[in-house]
Amino acid sequence: KKTHKITPGLATVLVGNRTDSATYVKFKKRAAKEVGFHSVDVKLDEKITEEELIKEVEKLAADPAVHGILVQLPLPKEEITEHKVLAAIPVEKDVDGFCAMNIGNLCLRGGDPPLAVPCTPAGCVELIQRSEIDPKGMDAVVVGRSNIVGMPMAHLLMSMDATVTVCHSRTKDIKSYISKADIVVAACGRAEYVKGDWLKKGAIVIDVGINSKPDKTRKRGYRLVGDVEFDAAKKVAGYITPVPGGVGPMTIAMLLKNTLNLARHSIGLNRLPLRQDRSQYADVSSDQSNVKKE
Repeated sequence: KKTHKITPGLATVLVGNRTDSATYVKFKKRAAKEVGFHSVDVKLDEKITEEELIKEVEKLAADPAVHGILVQLPLPKEEITEHKVLAAIPVEKDVDGFCAMNIGNLCLRGGDPPLAVPCTPAGCVELIQRSEIDPKGMDAVVVGRSNIVGMPMAHLLMSMDATVTVCHSRTKDIKSYISKADIVVAACGRAEYVKGDWLKKGAIVIDVGINSKPDKTRKRGYRLVGDVEFDAAKKVAGYITPVPGGVGPMTIAMLLKNTLNLARHSIGLNRLPLRQDRSQYADVSSDQSNVKKE
Protein backbone atom coordinates (compact mmCIF):
# COMPACT_ATOMS: atom_id res chain seq x y z
CA LYS A 1 0.00 0.00 0.00
CA LYS A 2 2.76 2.47 0.91
CA THR A 3 4.89 1.60 -2.10
CA HIS A 4 2.26 1.23 -4.81
CA LYS A 5 -0.59 3.40 -3.44
CA ILE A 6 -3.11 0.59 -3.74
CA THR A 7 -5.32 -1.15 -1.19
CA PRO A 8 -6.52 -4.67 -2.08
CA GLY A 9 -10.30 -4.66 -2.41
CA LEU A 10 -12.64 -7.59 -1.78
CA ALA A 11 -16.35 -7.54 -2.67
CA THR A 12 -18.76 -10.11 -1.27
CA VAL A 13 -22.22 -10.72 -2.72
CA LEU A 14 -24.77 -12.38 -0.44
CA VAL A 15 -28.19 -13.34 -1.79
CA GLY A 16 -30.96 -14.24 0.64
CA ASN A 17 -30.93 -15.02 4.35
CA ARG A 18 -29.23 -18.41 4.73
CA THR A 19 -27.70 -18.44 8.20
CA ASP A 20 -24.63 -20.45 7.22
CA SER A 21 -23.91 -18.25 4.19
CA ALA A 22 -24.31 -15.09 6.27
CA THR A 23 -21.91 -16.52 8.86
CA TYR A 24 -19.28 -17.33 6.24
CA VAL A 25 -19.53 -13.85 4.76
CA LYS A 26 -19.25 -12.29 8.23
CA PHE A 27 -15.99 -14.17 8.88
CA LYS A 28 -14.60 -13.14 5.49
CA LYS A 29 -15.49 -9.48 6.06
CA ARG A 30 -13.91 -9.56 9.52
CA ALA A 31 -10.71 -11.06 8.15
CA ALA A 32 -10.52 -8.46 5.37
CA LYS A 33 -10.93 -5.67 7.91
CA GLU A 34 -8.21 -7.14 10.15
CA VAL A 35 -5.62 -6.99 7.37
CA GLY A 36 -6.66 -3.53 6.19
CA PHE A 37 -8.32 -4.48 2.89
CA HIS A 38 -10.99 -2.36 1.25
CA SER A 39 -14.29 -4.21 1.66
CA VAL A 40 -17.50 -3.91 -0.36
CA ASP A 41 -20.59 -5.75 0.86
CA VAL A 42 -23.57 -6.35 -1.40
CA LYS A 43 -26.64 -7.85 0.32
CA LEU A 44 -29.46 -8.79 -2.04
CA ASP A 45 -33.01 -10.05 -1.56
CA GLU A 46 -33.57 -13.72 -2.33
CA LYS A 47 -36.27 -12.71 -4.84
CA ILE A 48 -33.69 -11.11 -7.13
CA THR A 49 -33.69 -12.33 -10.73
CA GLU A 50 -30.70 -13.85 -12.49
CA GLU A 51 -30.43 -10.83 -14.78
CA GLU A 52 -30.48 -8.39 -11.85
CA LEU A 53 -27.84 -10.40 -9.98
CA ILE A 54 -25.55 -10.48 -13.01
CA LYS A 55 -25.89 -6.69 -13.33
CA GLU A 56 -24.79 -6.31 -9.69
CA VAL A 57 -21.73 -8.45 -10.39
CA GLU A 58 -20.95 -6.40 -13.50
CA LYS A 59 -21.05 -3.19 -11.42
CA LEU A 60 -18.40 -4.65 -9.12
CA ALA A 61 -16.36 -5.80 -12.11
CA ALA A 62 -16.28 -2.19 -13.32
CA ASP A 63 -15.14 -0.81 -9.93
CA PRO A 64 -11.35 -0.23 -9.98
CA ALA A 65 -11.23 -0.35 -6.17
CA VAL A 66 -12.44 -3.96 -6.22
CA HIS A 67 -9.81 -6.59 -7.07
CA GLY A 68 -11.69 -9.71 -6.03
CA ILE A 69 -15.40 -10.59 -6.31
CA LEU A 70 -16.95 -13.38 -4.27
CA VAL A 71 -20.51 -14.55 -4.84
CA GLN A 72 -21.48 -16.63 -1.83
CA LEU A 73 -22.77 -20.06 -2.84
CA PRO A 74 -25.20 -21.73 -2.90
CA LEU A 75 -27.63 -19.28 -4.40
CA PRO A 76 -31.17 -19.61 -2.96
CA LYS A 77 -33.21 -19.86 -6.17
CA GLU A 78 -33.19 -22.69 -8.67
CA GLU A 79 -34.09 -20.16 -11.35
CA ILE A 80 -30.64 -18.61 -10.98
CA THR A 81 -27.92 -20.55 -12.80
CA GLU A 82 -24.77 -20.41 -10.71
CA HIS A 83 -22.34 -20.87 -13.58
CA LYS A 84 -23.91 -17.95 -15.49
CA VAL A 85 -23.50 -15.68 -12.47
CA LEU A 86 -19.92 -16.78 -11.90
CA ALA A 87 -19.16 -16.32 -15.61
CA ALA A 88 -19.96 -12.61 -15.16
CA ILE A 89 -16.89 -12.29 -12.93
CA PRO A 90 -13.84 -11.44 -15.07
CA VAL A 91 -10.86 -13.72 -14.58
CA GLU A 92 -8.87 -10.73 -13.26
CA LYS A 93 -11.34 -10.52 -10.32
CA ASP A 94 -12.16 -14.22 -9.85
CA VAL A 95 -11.07 -14.38 -6.22
CA ASP A 96 -12.47 -17.90 -5.70
CA GLY A 97 -10.45 -19.25 -8.64
CA PHE A 98 -13.52 -21.00 -10.09
CA CYS A 99 -13.61 -19.63 -13.64
CA ALA A 100 -12.72 -21.88 -16.57
CA MET A 101 -9.45 -20.09 -17.31
CA ASN A 102 -8.17 -20.30 -13.74
CA ILE A 103 -9.19 -23.95 -13.41
CA GLY A 104 -7.72 -24.75 -16.84
CA ASN A 105 -4.38 -23.16 -15.99
CA LEU A 106 -4.39 -24.96 -12.64
CA CYS A 107 -4.82 -28.33 -14.36
CA LEU A 108 -2.37 -27.82 -17.23
CA ARG A 109 1.27 -28.76 -16.83
CA GLY A 110 3.43 -25.79 -17.74
CA GLY A 111 2.06 -22.59 -19.20
CA ASP A 112 0.67 -19.70 -17.22
CA PRO A 113 -0.25 -20.18 -13.55
CA PRO A 114 -3.83 -19.38 -12.49
CA LEU A 115 -4.41 -15.85 -11.22
CA ALA A 116 -6.23 -17.39 -8.22
CA VAL A 117 -6.37 -20.91 -6.80
CA PRO A 118 -9.59 -22.26 -5.22
CA CYS A 119 -9.33 -21.24 -1.59
CA THR A 120 -10.03 -24.48 0.28
CA PRO A 121 -7.62 -26.66 -1.75
CA ALA A 122 -5.03 -23.90 -1.52
CA GLY A 123 -5.47 -23.88 2.26
CA CYS A 124 -4.93 -27.65 2.36
CA VAL A 125 -1.69 -27.27 0.40
CA GLU A 126 -0.57 -24.54 2.78
CA LEU A 127 -1.21 -26.87 5.74
CA ILE A 128 0.85 -29.60 4.10
CA GLN A 129 3.73 -27.23 3.39
CA ARG A 130 3.71 -25.60 6.83
CA SER A 131 3.90 -29.09 8.33
CA GLU A 132 7.06 -29.67 6.23
CA ILE A 133 5.58 -32.66 4.43
CA ASP A 134 6.65 -33.49 0.87
CA PRO A 135 3.85 -35.35 -0.96
CA LYS A 136 6.29 -36.51 -3.66
CA GLY A 137 5.78 -40.23 -4.24
CA MET A 138 3.04 -40.50 -1.62
CA ASP A 139 -0.31 -42.17 -2.27
CA ALA A 140 -3.10 -39.64 -1.81
CA VAL A 141 -6.85 -40.21 -1.78
CA VAL A 142 -9.31 -37.36 -2.27
CA VAL A 143 -12.83 -38.29 -1.17
CA GLY A 144 -15.18 -36.13 -3.21
CA ARG A 145 -15.03 -34.72 -6.74
CA SER A 146 -16.66 -31.29 -6.51
CA ASN A 147 -15.48 -28.39 -8.65
CA ILE A 148 -14.88 -26.38 -5.48
CA VAL A 149 -12.67 -28.82 -3.54
CA GLY A 150 -12.22 -32.37 -4.82
CA MET A 151 -11.22 -31.76 -8.42
CA PRO A 152 -8.76 -28.87 -7.83
CA MET A 153 -7.37 -30.63 -4.74
CA ALA A 154 -6.54 -33.71 -6.79
CA HIS A 155 -4.74 -31.64 -9.41
CA LEU A 156 -2.77 -29.70 -6.79
CA LEU A 157 -1.59 -32.92 -5.18
CA MET A 158 -0.58 -34.28 -8.58
CA SER A 159 1.36 -31.07 -9.23
CA MET A 160 3.26 -31.86 -6.01
CA ASP A 161 4.12 -35.32 -7.42
CA ALA A 162 1.72 -37.36 -5.29
CA THR A 163 -0.03 -40.36 -6.85
CA VAL A 164 -3.69 -39.42 -6.57
CA THR A 165 -6.91 -41.42 -6.47
CA VAL A 166 -10.27 -39.64 -6.43
CA CYS A 167 -13.08 -41.52 -4.69
CA HIS A 168 -16.74 -40.55 -4.88
CA SER A 169 -20.29 -41.78 -4.38
CA ARG A 170 -19.96 -44.38 -7.13
CA THR A 171 -16.63 -45.78 -5.96
CA LYS A 172 -16.78 -49.41 -4.86
CA ASP A 173 -15.10 -50.30 -1.55
CA ILE A 174 -13.75 -46.83 -0.67
CA LYS A 175 -12.21 -48.26 2.48
CA SER A 176 -9.75 -50.29 0.41
CA TYR A 177 -8.39 -47.12 -1.20
CA ILE A 178 -8.23 -45.08 1.99
CA SER A 179 -6.47 -47.85 3.92
CA LYS A 180 -3.47 -47.57 1.57
CA ALA A 181 -3.27 -43.78 1.50
CA ASP A 182 -0.47 -41.69 2.98
CA ILE A 183 -2.63 -38.57 2.54
CA VAL A 184 -6.42 -38.49 2.86
CA VAL A 185 -8.42 -35.39 1.97
CA ALA A 186 -12.06 -35.87 2.99
CA ALA A 187 -14.44 -33.55 1.14
CA CYS A 188 -17.63 -35.54 0.58
CA GLY A 189 -20.05 -33.62 2.83
CA ARG A 190 -21.09 -36.66 4.87
CA ALA A 191 -20.75 -36.49 8.65
CA GLU A 192 -18.00 -38.76 10.02
CA TYR A 193 -18.03 -40.85 6.85
CA VAL A 194 -14.33 -41.78 6.94
CA LYS A 195 -13.81 -44.15 9.89
CA GLY A 196 -10.72 -44.24 12.03
CA ASP A 197 -10.09 -47.93 11.39
CA TRP A 198 -10.00 -47.27 7.63
CA LEU A 199 -6.81 -45.25 7.96
CA LYS A 200 -3.22 -46.33 7.47
CA LYS A 201 -1.10 -45.81 10.57
CA GLY A 202 0.51 -42.38 10.45
CA ALA A 203 -1.66 -41.10 7.60
CA ILE A 204 -1.99 -37.36 7.00
CA VAL A 205 -5.71 -36.57 7.28
CA ILE A 206 -7.19 -33.29 6.06
CA ASP A 207 -10.88 -32.96 6.90
CA VAL A 208 -12.62 -30.41 4.69
CA GLY A 209 -16.16 -31.29 5.75
CA ILE A 210 -18.34 -29.38 8.18
CA ASN A 211 -21.62 -30.98 9.18
CA SER A 212 -24.10 -30.63 12.03
CA LYS A 213 -24.76 -33.68 14.19
CA PRO A 214 -27.56 -33.87 16.77
CA ASP A 215 -26.22 -33.53 20.31
CA LYS A 216 -28.64 -33.06 23.22
CA THR A 217 -25.79 -32.10 25.53
CA ARG A 218 -25.20 -28.89 23.54
CA LYS A 219 -27.28 -25.77 24.09
CA ARG A 220 -28.05 -25.43 20.40
CA GLY A 221 -28.92 -29.12 20.11
CA TYR A 222 -26.14 -30.08 17.73
CA ARG A 223 -22.38 -30.01 17.29
CA LEU A 224 -20.17 -29.53 14.27
CA VAL A 225 -18.27 -32.52 12.91
CA GLY A 226 -16.23 -33.17 9.80
CA ASP A 227 -16.29 -35.90 7.20
CA VAL A 228 -13.84 -37.94 9.32
CA GLU A 229 -14.60 -39.79 12.55
CA PHE A 230 -12.19 -37.56 14.48
CA ASP A 231 -11.90 -39.24 17.89
CA ALA A 232 -11.05 -42.62 16.34
CA ALA A 233 -8.94 -41.18 13.52
CA LYS A 234 -6.67 -39.10 15.76
CA LYS A 235 -5.45 -42.28 17.43
CA VAL A 236 -4.15 -43.54 14.09
CA ALA A 237 -3.24 -40.44 12.08
CA GLY A 238 0.14 -38.78 12.03
CA TYR A 239 -1.46 -35.43 11.33
CA ILE A 240 -5.17 -34.56 11.39
CA THR A 241 -7.12 -31.31 11.11
CA PRO A 242 -9.91 -30.58 13.62
CA VAL A 243 -13.44 -29.47 12.77
CA PRO A 244 -14.12 -26.66 13.31
CA GLY A 245 -10.88 -24.69 13.37
CA GLY A 246 -8.80 -26.62 10.85
CA VAL A 247 -9.36 -26.08 7.15
CA GLY A 248 -11.94 -23.29 7.62
CA PRO A 249 -9.53 -20.58 8.80
CA MET A 250 -7.08 -21.62 6.07
CA THR A 251 -9.78 -21.13 3.44
CA ILE A 252 -10.28 -17.54 4.60
CA ALA A 253 -6.52 -16.94 4.71
CA MET A 254 -6.22 -18.12 1.09
CA LEU A 255 -9.13 -15.87 0.10
CA LEU A 256 -7.12 -12.92 1.41
CA LYS A 257 -4.01 -14.14 -0.40
CA ASN A 258 -5.96 -14.42 -3.66
CA THR A 259 -7.26 -10.87 -3.17
CA LEU A 260 -3.72 -9.64 -2.64
CA ASN A 261 -2.50 -11.48 -5.73
CA LEU A 262 -5.27 -10.02 -7.88
CA ALA A 263 -4.41 -6.54 -6.59
CA ARG A 264 -0.76 -7.17 -7.48
CA HIS A 265 -1.79 -8.41 -10.92
CA SER A 266 -3.81 -5.23 -11.51
CA ILE A 267 -0.62 -3.14 -11.34
CA GLY A 268 1.65 -5.58 -13.13
CA LEU A 269 3.32 -7.24 -10.13
CA ASN A 270 4.00 -10.98 -10.01
CA ARG A 271 1.68 -13.19 -7.95
CA LEU A 272 2.84 -14.77 -4.71
CA PRO A 273 3.08 -18.50 -5.53
CA LEU A 274 1.20 -21.20 -3.65
CA ARG A 275 3.65 -24.04 -3.92
CA GLN A 276 7.00 -23.59 -2.24
CA ASP A 277 10.40 -24.97 -3.19
CA ARG A 278 10.27 -28.67 -2.29
CA SER A 279 13.87 -28.61 -1.07
CA GLN A 280 12.70 -27.05 2.19
CA TYR A 281 10.48 -30.00 3.10
CA ALA A 282 11.45 -32.46 5.77
CA ASP A 283 12.14 -36.03 4.61
CA VAL A 284 8.86 -37.64 5.60
CA SER A 285 8.56 -41.32 4.74
CA SER A 286 5.30 -43.09 3.91
CA ASP A 287 5.35 -44.58 7.41
CA GLN A 288 4.33 -41.57 9.51
CA SER A 289 4.26 -43.44 12.83
CA ASN A 290 6.89 -41.14 14.35
CA VAL A 291 5.10 -37.91 13.43
CA LYS A 292 3.56 -36.00 16.30
CA LYS A 293 -0.18 -36.04 16.77
CA GLU A 294 -2.12 -32.81 16.39
